[in-house]
Amino acid sequence: MAKKPIRINTANGTVEGFTRGGVHRFRGIPYAEPPVGLLRLRAPRPAQSWTGVRKCRTWGAASIQQQRYAIILPGKPQKLSEDCLTLNVVAPEGPISGPLPVMFFIHGGGYFLGSSATPLYDGASLARQGCVYVSVNYRLGALGCVDLSSLSNDKHTIDSNLYLRDLVLALQWVHDNIGAFGGDPNNVTIFGESAGSHAVNTLLAVPAAGGLFHRAICQSTATGLVVNPEDAAINARQFAKYLGATDANAAETVLSAKPKDLVKALFRLIGSAKHVPGLSLRIGPSIDGDVLPLDPNEAMERGEAHRVPLIIGYNAEEATLFTKILKILPITPQALEHSLSKGGPDFVQRIVAGYDGYPAPKALLKLAGDLAFGSAAWRVAEAHGRHAPTYFYRYDYTTQALRRYGLGPTHAIELLAVFGTYRTIAAPFLAGRKDRATARAVSDEMQSRWLSFARTGVPGDGWPTHAVPDRQVLIIDNPSRLEADPDGDRRPLWQDVASIA
Repeated sequence: MAKKPIRINTANGTVEGFTRGGVHRFRGIPYAEPPVGLLRLRAPRPAQSWTGVRKCRTWGAASIQQQRYAIILPGKPQKLSEDCLTLNVVAPEGPISGPLPVMFFIHGGGYFLGSSATPLYDGASLARQGCVYVSVNYRLGALGCVDLSSLSNDKHTIDSNLYLRDLVLALQWVHDNIGAFGGDPNNVTIFGESAGSHAVNTLLAVPAAGGLFHRAICQSTATGLVVNPEDAAINARQFAKYLGATDANAAETVLSAKPKDLVKALFRLIGSAKHVPGLSLRIGPSIDGDVLPLDPNEAMERGEAHRVPLIIGYNAEEATLFTKILKILPITPQALEHSLSKGGPDFVQRIVAGYDGYPAPKALLKLAGDLAFGSAAWRVAEAHGRHAPTYFYRYDYTTQALRRYGLGPTHAIELLAVFGTYRTIAAPFLAGRKDRATARAVSDEMQSRWLSFARTGVPGDGWPTHAVPDRQVLIIDNPSRLEADPDGDRRPLWQDVASIA
């Protein structure tokens, strides 16, 4: 099908995208000045205006990362660059009656990999059903998600929480421009998965984001990614040393380092965290008293986070992905107990005793999934649910084909349903003939609920809020069902998980 050009006037100038498959697509729209040169490691600045027509028909560059993580098609890596602060818009082609809800997606990847250009995140399936879909790139790794601000000196300033500042500026761009694409700037839902979900979770506690979004969806948010000021300073000094810097020239070194050297130093920093008890990987948001005044969970508990409706949940077998495909996290009794050991021997014993059959493989995987993801979802739901409508889910569905690959309802698998992948050309590889209709039905339900939530703040019928003491949870499966506190045997074990984060 031929691409038909489409032009929209934004506050910065005219952008040209293309129309195909029932949607208008705009790719690589800059929302900030390139954060290069004197702007490296500085807060983003709004994009400058241009004259004429800016072609926005191809993806912008992904943030600096290892090239192997930026493959968007077989044998086709995406361009990597520090000049990466762009976003993409997908809107319905047909006539619309009134402004549409906006769904703003933040990709995951552990804060060190990923891109909005990943085919899974296309968003057209959601847009065709009545929303304006926006996906965004933000600075990753040492250039955005490690707080190096403590290295600042009289000559050089480095800002904190750069990726959060990027996301806030992107949301400001949406507020100022999305109306021209048919979207409603006063009805924006932010959603993300894994680290993207953690970013959503964190934005709930970022004062500058207030009023820029109105609902939030957290899919498999992670535990242990928030860094306190003391640890942030330690991490910054260690990172600079990995680049060969001294205390006297640390700022100059990180500001002039080659991107490939920043990536190498980052992985040394992340790897060093394995030798320290607790969950912190030394990468993620930092409590800086400015962009992020409080730990997000503490802000929620105090009622100081943005009181917007929230969907939050996790997948029934989160950890399997990390043993079958990614193989980046050791899931052994020694590794898990080392992570838990910051809480003390009584804490370790309490946790492992709560998993029948431990240390058998099934119990190890269940514990690892709860440690990394389930415990975070439980805690956020409990805290946020005291102050705003909160809906909790557990994703239990998978196909027979994925089971043959050893993948049940593991980490990220729900994205196939959220983005309608079971109705694309990839469907035969994901679901056989016998369960393809079921996979599509699960996807239809999930998309319907996500879109209903984006429109109204309520995710459809038959899903009550998650509140004490019932703690109602929607089990998304074939068929879906409602259960009261289905993981109540394990959930209480993790009530003080903050002690090891």
